[in-house]
Amino acid sequence: LKLTGEALAAAHEALREREIKLLPHRGGRLYMEPIYPDPTLYIFGAGHISRYLAPLANMVEFRVVVIDDRKEYANREHFPQADDIWVRQFEGVGEGIKPDEESYIVIVTRGHLHDYTVLKEVLRKGARYIGMIGSRRKRELIYQQLRQEGYTQEELDRIHAPIGLDINAETPEEIAISIIAELIRVRAEGKAPKEKTWRV
Repeated sequence: LKLTGEALAAAHEALREREIKLLPHRGGRLYMEPIYPDPTLYIFGAGHISRYLAPLANMVEFRVVVIDDRKEYANREHFPQADDIWVRQFEGVGEGIKPDEESYIVIVTRGHLHDYTVLKEVLRKGARYIGMIGSRRKRELIYQQLRQEGYTQEELDRIHAPIGLDINAETPEEIAISIIAELIRVRAEGKAPKEKTWRV
């Protein structure tokens, strides 16, 4: 089936808006439903939260890539459902990934410095979603550092921090659920509120 004119324009619109379209075409009706490959979720940090997040993400059809600088954590034994596992230093890790508008980035490393390093590496990449764990205080400290390095407010506004939906999550399992819930919402609606008062 070769699309031209109005049908071709509608197909482009369906892809852009992620919507099903039904329109008249050559005396009949043409049903258009955009189908995309599974989006990629890059999980930075291979700790407790990630070990629960990876199988949840896999279950809801994300392609999961786990990245950490410790092979004793980032391995197939801990992440059997991951599509890929990378053992890499966080410094310079941005050179090895090419996230697109169908990619999601979750930063849950083992500390403030590593979170900051990863955020610097990925913030100017084309990912659809970038989320970082931590309190609002931690977020502001990291934002202050990034501003001093020339990052704009528009760039900082892309970050979801604190990460996840507000479900009063406390345990690693609950935090993983709150994160995957936010990813599902962003995937379904294209947006999720970034101004949050809770901490995970």
